[in-house]
Amino acid sequence: MSRHSPASARTNSSSADIPNIDIGQAYDQHYVDAEIHYEQLEKLANFFGRNMPVHHHDRFYQIHVILEGTVRVHLDETSYTVNGPMFFLTPPTIPHAFVTDNDATGHVITARQQLVWQLMGDLGITRWGNNGTMNSPLCVALTPDSNPSAQRMLYLLNLMSAESNDTGMVNIVALKALLQLILIDITRLSDQNQQKQKTRKEDVRIFHRFNELIEAHYHDHLPLAQYSQMISVTEARLNEICRRLAGLPSKRLIMERLMQEARRLLTYSSAPITEISYQLGFKDPAYFARFFRRNAGITASQYRENKN
Repeated sequence: MSRHSPASARTNSSSADIPNIDIGQAYDQHYVDAEIHYEQLEKLANFFGRNMPVHHHDRFYQIHVILEGTVRVHLDETSYTVNGPMFFLTPPTIPHAFVTDNDATGHVITARQQLVWQLMGDLGITRWGNNGTMNSPLCVALTPDSNPSAQRMLYLLNLMSAESNDTGMVNIVALKALLQLILIDITRLSDQNQQKQKTRKEDVRIFHRFNELIEAHYHDHLPLAQYSQMISVTEARLNEICRRLAGLPSKRLIMERLMQEARRLLTYSSAPITEISYQLGFKDPAYFARFFRRNAGITASQYRENKN
């Protein structure tokens, strides 16, 4: 998932300038007074278009679930580009806009604010109230193969799609029950997403700190254990973070920095190779020669000749 906050996506006008779309009145008169409305994404896209300009839904929550395709969505002042399966939630009055691929499929649920608060309140979950944290928009990628909450949520949406074919009293009760279960999964996925974001930020901090230490100590030939101690992480975690963020193991990043400096000195310095090996912290020039050839595929002398 990519995320950014471009100036073009920011909403500087007041909420009164942003269109308020009432699904019941604008799309389906059968739902003018309904508490919950379900529709397939494709049908709404055929009616409103694939490029929805900025708008909001007064006193309504809306959940968009994209099963296939890509969506570019602007939620308040933040923009995301996400491939399905994913969902984004917009609380009442939150301005949002989105563009979906022509072949994107999915589900759209629109539910009255009071119904959502009631359903969550019945479970003792109060985060959906006036000052609740869930009044912030959400954009979450779904991984049903590895996440039971995501798998269950997609299953419940299929059940809701089947129930929406009839609007009898029993079906309305069933829709509310399914919505309550979906909201539970959304709170779980939101918690997991927030934890992932915290973990991701911490991993990035560790990665940057490791690179700072490499820059300061690569010529000291410190063991990886010493780097780990200075960052207060295990060698295994440091290695996992480096592989995930840089595509290289942690030891390789240290060697790459050493090789970068060796290449620079061989190219731009006229100092003898023996002296360069000492500058790089090698106590034995012969060891530097083996190190360079193993990593460059040619000797240091050949490398220098090729650059001249």
